[in-house]
Amino acid sequence: MKAISGKDFIRMIEKKGWKLLRIQGSHHIFGKEGSRIRIVVPVHGNHPLKIGLLNHLAKLAGIVTEE
Repeated sequence: MKAISGKDFIRMIEKKGWKLLRIQGSHHIFGKEGSRIRIVVPVHGNHPLKIGLLNHLAKLAGIVTEE
């Protein structure tokens, strides 16, 4: 998966049904009905997320990455 910003990643997970629970500073915390998993997405303007973090968050969100 190529590097994308936190804002773009948020758009992707919202399409998968994740809902914004709260914002704490620059970290947006998402949850899904019936799931205990919480996804914390750092949003620092349009700076891209690092690849390792992006892959980890995508795995938690159930997004299939094509590498």
